[in-house]
Amino acid sequence: AIQKDALHYLFTEVTFGADYEGQRDRMILELLYATGMRRSELIRLRVADLDLSKRQLLVRGKGSKERLVPFSQQLGAQLQAHLELRQATFQQTDGPLFLTAKGKPLYPKLVYNIVKRYLSAVSSSEQRGPHALRHSFATHLSENGAELNAIKALLGHTSLVSTQIYTHNSIERLRQVYQQAHPSAGPDDAAG
Repeated sequence: AIQKDALHYLFTEVTFGADYEGQRDRMILELLYATGMRRSELIRLRVADLDLSKRQLLVRGKGSKERLVPFSQQLGAQLQAHLELRQATFQQTDGPLFLTAKGKPLYPKLVYNIVKRYLSAVSSSEQRGPHALRHSFATHLSENGAELNAIKALLGHTSLVSTQIYTHNSIERLRQVYQQAHPSAGPDDAAG
């Protein structure tokens, strides 16, 4: 997973272009991290899948499964600004939520390159593609106490086994917390 401080730096300190491409790139990064969606799900998003009043997205996952994913008020304002810039740039009010610089639908390699370029600027992690943001989403939720079943639902997994892969880092963190905080934790417990 990408460190929280690296992502905080990305979203608060890195300058994105004011044009459609720059703002689209930022929105892609924000949305992938804020929702944990897959790259394929992001590409399939349509303007009609966005409900700004209820602050939720309709995400089409693997096997034609659909799920509703909530988002914050701040992200809602950013999505509204994205829609306005998209309409001003391409005079399109429907279709894919994200477009290329030429107004065409996104494609997997473009999304990968966008994410890799920005994550490479803020993280030395080996994993710097879109999946690293999904992994970070799940790991950070788990570290902050979210229940595994809630993370499972947000990621669109059918099995908890799939979700547990993302939270194994959190077990290490729990081990550290236990070691530091529990009165009966002895020096031998540190090794795990």
